[in-house]
Amino acid sequence: MGMKTGAHIVWDWNGTLFHDIDAIIGATNAAFAELGLESLTLEKYRELYCVPVPKFYERLMGRLPTEAEWEAMDEIFHRYYAEHRVTCGLTVGAVELLSGWRSAGRSQSILSMYVHDELVPLVRGFGIEPHFIRVDGRTGPSGGSKAEHMVRHLASLTGVEPERTVVIGDAADDAVAALHVGARAVLYTGGSHSRASLEGVGVPVVDTLEDAVAEAERLAA
Repeated sequence: MGMKTGAHIVWDWNGTLFHDIDAIIGATNAAFAELGLESLTLEKYRELYCVPVPKFYERLMGRLPTEAEWEAMDEIFHRYYAEHRVTCGLTVGAVELLSGWRSAGRSQSILSMYVHDELVPLVRGFGIEPHFIRVDGRTGPSGGSKAEHMVRHLASLTGVEPERTVVIGDAADDAVAALHVGARAVLYTGGSHSRASLEGVGVPVVDTLEDAVAEAERLAA
């Protein structure tokens, strides 16, 4: 065991530890087809994607979806995603990085906006659950920001200080949530967002999880 550094990583799940971008694009395009919208390429998706998701739809439709449209699209998205996520795996290098961070005596957790009751068995199924001191998914309605969830998540972790905490995610919202609680953030380009949109946030942007962890180590030192 290395020295305890007190450094903690809060990992995002979708698009970060879990490489599910293909399932997400397919699900998005299935939802769009329902409203007669054109399908998106990966590049176009990354360029336009933003949270809250209704705002993303607004960019494509020129208006916000109605409540009925939003519910229909949300339902199709989740049904398609649930069918296709079974073909998705962990991001390259994730397993080694998680066990390395843990064996160095540091802590890590997952905070995801993915439904909690579906997230936990998924993490367990990959055999990586023991690496985390806590795994939190979303318990309320979808579509909001991660910031309030981050407040609750950190409050529930014993001995973890926000200033020694680094959030690793693939979305600008991950950085917003980190800054909201006084933590740091590193953004990864393998998920939903383009490098250009992530670089506008003002935190380190990396292309591999290995670089993300190295950056986290530096920031938490």
